Amino acid sequence: MLTNLSVNINKVATLRNARGENTPDVEQVAVDCEAFGADGITIHPRPDERHIRRDDVVKLRPLVKTEFNIEGYPTEEFMDLVLKIKPEQVTLVPDAPDSLTSSAGWDVQAHAEFLTQVVDRLREAGIRSSIFVDTNPENIRMAAKAGADRVELYTKPYADLYPTDPEKAVAPYVEASRTAHKVGLGVNAGHDLNLENLAYFHHHVPYLNEVSIGHALISDALYLGLSETIRRYKEALRN
Repeated sequence: MLTNLSVNINKVATLRNARGENTPDVEQVAVDCEAFGADGITIHPRPDERHIRRDDVVKLRPLVKTEFNIEGYPTEEFMDLVLKIKPEQVTLVPDAPDSLTSSAGWDVQAHAEFLTQVVDRLREAGIRSSIFVDTNPENIRMAAKAGADRVELYTKPYADLYPTDPEKAVAPYVEASRTAHKVGLGVNAGHDLNLENLAYFHHHVPYLNEVSIGHALISDALYLGLSETIRRYKEALRN
């Protein structure tokens, strides 16, 4: 099974915003990522617009020719935006507005009614939905009951344990992916995946549709260049 690489370009926007001008050009980077082999572009617009801004979302929509994945907490403002833009995928995350980064998956059972309503609205608009979860099988089964198309597995625990015990680190994700497959969900993964741990994760986790990688990939590109970095990440997903 082929696993797609979606490049999260939030950090490019962070660098641009530091100077208040348009260098680096977020739109051009998105186009270049696709030209260099990325299978999709991911963005996470936050309420404070500290990286991706609302106008970036609008400008990127006609430029992204692969898969456009928009992450975020489904406030009414966020939902209005994605229902207008109509990306191929929306990934629902439980972040507070001031979160530095996504640091946990949904307690899907506790938010089942809310998430079901959100997923229904996305489906009516023809948008694939993905719910950000940990490896708890109950959260995965509840995501299926909520009507989601996919789950995105939060992989920081894997990344943290991988250097000392890769077999133990990946085991919960193998089972989580199998559970998702059994209940009819596609499987995405993301958070702290990098060139050191990605190939092992990909080799062991079945049914993996997509990985979304931003911070590590953009950091690697500072040394390797964007084209070579994307080539290496794609190579890790072929091994």
